[in-house]
Amino acid sequence: MDLQTLIVLIIELIGTIAFSISGAMVGIRRKMDIFGVLVLGVVTAVGGGMMRDVILGKTPSAFVKPIYVEVAVISALAPFLLLNKRLMHSKYQTLYAGLMFLMDSVGLGIFTAVGVSTGWTAGYHDNMFFLSFLGVLTGVGGGLLRDVMAGVPPYIFVKHVYACASIAGAICCVLAYRSWGQIPALVIGTVVVLVIRIG
Repeated sequence: MDLQTLIVLIIELIGTIAFSISGAMVGIRRKMDIFGVLVLGVVTAVGGGMMRDVILGKTPSAFVKPIYVEVAVISALAPFLLLNKRLMHSKYQTLYAGLMFLMDSVGLGIFTAVGVSTGWTAGYHDNMFFLSFLGVLTGVGGGLLRDVMAGVPPYIFVKHVYACASIAGAICCVLAYRSWGQIPALVIGTVVVLVIRIG
C-alpha cells in the first residue's frame, strides 16, 4: 500500500469512527438496545457512501472492504458500553450535545471530501455539479438515514448550516483537487466544512 492510499484510508476510518459514534449516541439517547445502537452506528458510518456507490454503479465499499463496517461496529459499541444511559438524560446534556456536534461535524467534513474524491476517481473530473452532489450525498446520507431510523427530525432539515457546510466543502474540494491533487483536496474540503460548522 503506497503512502497516499494509506493516508486516504486513515482519513476514511476517522470519518467512519466519528459518524458511528454520532449514530450510537442518537441510539442511546432514544433508549435503544445494543442491536439498535449498533445498527444506527453502522448505518450512519457507511450509509452515505453506500448510496454514492450505488449511484456510481459500483458495489458499495462497505461490502468490498468490511473494515469500514468492523470499525463502525467497534466505534458504536464503545459509547454503548462506556456511557451510562442516564448520562445522556441528566445534567450532562451540554457535554452530550458538544460531543455529538463534534463527531457529526468531523464525519460530515471527511465524508463530503471522500465523496468528491470517489467521484473524481470514477472519472467525473469535469462535472463540478456531479462531484459536489456526490460529496454532499456521502456527507449527509448516513446522518439522514440515522435520523429517519431513530424517528427524529432529520438534522439536515432542521440545521440549515449542515447542508450548506457540506455544499461549500464539496465545491472547495473539487477546486482544490483540480489544482493540488487528492490529499490536499481531502484536507481542504474537510477543513472548510469544519470551519463553517464550528465557526
